[in-house]
Amino acid sequence: MGRLIDLTLPYDSRLPAWPGEPKPTVRRIASIKDGDAANVTHLSAAMHFGTHVDAPVHFIEGAAGVETLDLDVLIGPAWVAELDQHRAITAADLEAAGIPAGTRRLLLRTPNSALWTDPGHPFHQDFVALAPDAARWLVEAGVRLVGVDYLSVEPFDAPPGNPTHTILLAAGIIPLEGLDLRQASPGAGTLICLPLKLPGADGAPARVVLMQD
Repeated sequence: MGRLIDLTLPYDSRLPAWPGEPKPTVRRIASIKDGDAANVTHLSAAMHFGTHVDAPVHFIEGAAGVETLDLDVLIGPAWVAELDQHRAITAADLEAAGIPAGTRRLLLRTPNSALWTDPGHPFHQDFVALAPDAARWLVEAGVRLVGVDYLSVEPFDAPPGNPTHTILLAAGIIPLEGLDLRQASPGAGTLICLPLKLPGADGAPARVVLMQD
């Protein structure tokens, strides 16, 4: 077995959240030291915080929830591509990135990854994400899951209609967002992505691991 790399950010309120969205809260509601039989914690969760997946219903009204995402897509061979530009990723960038034909799970390591050196950094609006033509390239290439190293596959200043998300989700491609790819090497690996099974939810936090030689 190769080395296991945890690509999951800690589910910690110190992480940046998308502007206007709440952060999770973790609260102890029973404590042994206070005389209770056990320590018990209450979690108020945010679906699109930290490492998470998007479901089709996130941007397509009436579409499927996160519980329908296919485990055969969430787990299996993956390719890590390194892209070093500080701008939106285009179809031409993906074409030039040396991504093997037939890749179904693609993880994009960009300059965003360095931001997680300080997990408590303020939200960074200029993160690297996918332009709409890059989303169309992924559809045409047969990719089924695309992972990115910041909180969205789509640029912060996306036009109305959120075309990158809509193109991906309408084609059945799973966006996997908020990855920590600092320890991942460019090249092949095996991805294990297990989001919470929340019926009807538009996304869910996920534990994500990559196995590489």
